[in-house]
Amino acid sequence: MELLDKVVNALKCPKCLSDIEKRENLLVCTNDNCKVSFPIINGRPVLINEENSVFKIADFVEMRDTTRNTNKSFLRKKIRSLIPSISKNIGAKENYNRFLEKLLSLNNSPKVLILGSGIKGEGIEVLFNNRSIELYESDVSFGPRTQYILDAHNIPFANEYFDGVIVQAVLEHVVDPFRCVQEIHRVLKKDGYVYAETPFIQQVHEGKYDFHRFTHLGHRRLFRNFLEIQSGAICGPGMALAWAYSYFIYCFFSSKKMRRLLLPFVHFSSFFLKYFDYFLINKPGVYDAASGYFFLGQKSDVVLTDIELLKLYKGLI
Repeated sequence: MELLDKVVNALKCPKCLSDIEKRENLLVCTNDNCKVSFPIINGRPVLINEENSVFKIADFVEMRDTTRNTNKSFLRKKIRSLIPSISKNIGAKENYNRFLEKLLSLNNSPKVLILGSGIKGEGIEVLFNNRSIELYESDVSFGPRTQYILDAHNIPFANEYFDGVIVQAVLEHVVDPFRCVQEIHRVLKKDGYVYAETPFIQQVHEGKYDFHRFTHLGHRRLFRNFLEIQSGAICGPGMALAWAYSYFIYCFFSSKKMRRLLLPFVHFSSFFLKYFDYFLINKPGVYDAASGYFFLGQKSDVVLTDIELLKLYKGLI
């Protein structure tokens, strides 16, 4: 509760962006025309605009599974830890170091919002280990690190409050990614920074909560209100091939149980493909074939035009 008390003045109603006030285990909108109330569950506020979200406040009050089931048994987790992953994020650690450097150039103690922090993102440890950074960790599920339950379509914070926003492996799971990026732009301070990672060639990985994929140029257009610091592939064609092979095998079977039984065979027979990405990740062809792309950018008042966008193509086709 201490954390919530500290930031309650910066929190806004996700429906109308009016001030909210804390009343026991509720946060209540102060706008007489709104007056929506939001519960605080185990110290974590649930700030969802039900009119613009696929989630309902009741989902969190009743502790329903709102994304994927992360409450696997100890035995299943142990077995899974012995199976090699087919995924490999090549540059996240280096990118986060660059993001941190940019943040500290703006502010000695920057405020950073993480969208989708229920599970720790790859490479993000450099931010967690830096005590000068004030992290606001949010998600649409009660993960081990979640501090705020919110939907990125309506970020319940004041305008220009954050120095940085992280949206790693999230924008494929939102219904309207353009709306979410507009919200990121709104809550960032002047010259604030955004870091995003979004897949291109990856099969569906969160069932019904998986909506979008982006080419490199498509991802850049998504952030057209930002000045590009750096962008490129984050997961290469080797990983993309491993995923495609895996789902090709799974398509022969309808049973989820059978797919789980096949997982060790599928992973052991394809995990090595991801290591080709260390060689391929900076090749021109990867702009046409990567498993996912990243974008590091700075808030800007200048909008990238579509004519300018086309000039940024770096692939081989």
